[in-house]
Amino acid sequence: METLTIHLQQHQQQSSVSELIVCLSVVNTDISDAVTLTVSDLNPKPELTSDPAGAALTGNTVTLTCRMDPSTGNWDFYWYKHTLNPETEKKKTNYSLKIDSVSDGGQYWCRAGRGKPVYYTQYSDALWVNVTVSPKAVLTVRPDERVFRGETVTLRCDIKWGGDTEWTYRWEIEGTNNQYKNTVSRTSTQELNISSVDLSHRGKYSCTGQIHTQSSQRSDAVTLTVSAEAQASVRVSPQPWLTEGESVTLTCEVSGSSKGWTFSWFRDHDHLSDSSRGAGGSYTLSPAALQHTGVYTCRAERGRPAYYTHNSSSQTLWITGVSASVSLVINPSRSQHFSSDSLSLSCEDQSNSAGWTVRRYTDKDTQTCAKQTGSGCVMDSLSTSDTGVYWCESESGERRRPRNITVHDGEMILESSVDPVIEGETLTLHCLHRSTNSPILSADFYKDPESDDRRDEHHYCLKVT
Repeated sequence: METLTIHLQQHQQQSSVSELIVCLSVVNTDISDAVTLTVSDLNPKPELTSDPAGAALTGNTVTLTCRMDPSTGNWDFYWYKHTLNPETEKKKTNYSLKIDSVSDGGQYWCRAGRGKPVYYTQYSDALWVNVTVSPKAVLTVRPDERVFRGETVTLRCDIKWGGDTEWTYRWEIEGTNNQYKNTVSRTSTQELNISSVDLSHRGKYSCTGQIHTQSSQRSDAVTLTVSAEAQASVRVSPQPWLTEGESVTLTCEVSGSSKGWTFSWFRDHDHLSDSSRGAGGSYTLSPAALQHTGVYTCRAERGRPAYYTHNSSSQTLWITGVSASVSLVINPSRSQHFSSDSLSLSCEDQSNSAGWTVRRYTDKDTQTCAKQTGSGCVMDSLSTSDTGVYWCESESGERRRPRNITVHDGEMILESSVDPVIEGETLTLHCLHRSTNSPILSADFYKDPESDDRRDEHHYCLKVT
């Protein structure tokens, strides 16, 4: 056995000569193979780099690399921040720096060491890590976060950031069903388009921007709600019957959604060219004239390509003259009728009934009564398709006395006045049976289907308020 110990003594003064103190202890005379011992500069200096280079964003990680050239031996690396002392950490070549705040920026150094006692290299040059607060992504949805099946939806991710930085975008979708749970998709586009949204697209959407390996702060999540096809509805204020010269406002609404809609109005199926197409959806007649009498419906639309709601249910407006002389006489005089029964309607003018005809509006269209006799109309066998609004119309197009007629297939109907009821008057209701066409002696009357306000009588009298 033989032992050879070599002490390399590093002098502080600048010198290209190293002093070697060699101690040789020979135990036997066998000679090993030759080994070449190379002595390089006694003060190697590592190189410190960062990835990514340049400014770092909070919330991200920067990798610092301390590299020896040439890379020989098993070095340990020592890392320093802001000041050379004290030593912070001993790690391998790479040091992952989690950037939580701006204070994590500053100067960093490294040096290498090995052996016992430790032999240290020189310190690397200082590396500045500049930290900037990461911007937060902002997610917007067009036309709305509440949409309807079949609409086109666009989600846009915006990053408020100076300069000409090219961001890429990452979208995260957490669906309401397992199909989309925690699904993440990468895309280089700023907008995510869904051409025909359906129920499977419901869920929470969020986005982040990315520059190389760094990310912005994630946007607040937006919940996309998808409902069945949209339905418009119309309401009238203050009431649907009025005298010429008064004002009335019709309002079109889309249940469950209020953003981005424009509206179209129709009277007796004819499009009104003066429709209010603003976001408010209101159509005002001021002052109302006799020719404004009719059946009104509305429809809403939004988006490109346009998405249309279903038409609203009909709302009848009737405007009467100050001294209206024409009356629509209905026999039997009630608003509800049994199918297969007969019904007669006639226009009667105190001075002259000639020139007036009975017209009607059903769910199909506007038409003259099928069996017209002069100023009257006879329907021998009613059907539910005859349900609608009936009125008297002059040759010049003037409309008077619209009335609602409803035809039922059931065994009972509610007998009530076919004419509008004036506040303060007394209204008597009867319950009629198809077999007898006469009032049922004992019947339950309800104010509305959900009401507990029940009357167990053969008729029900109430004061109109």
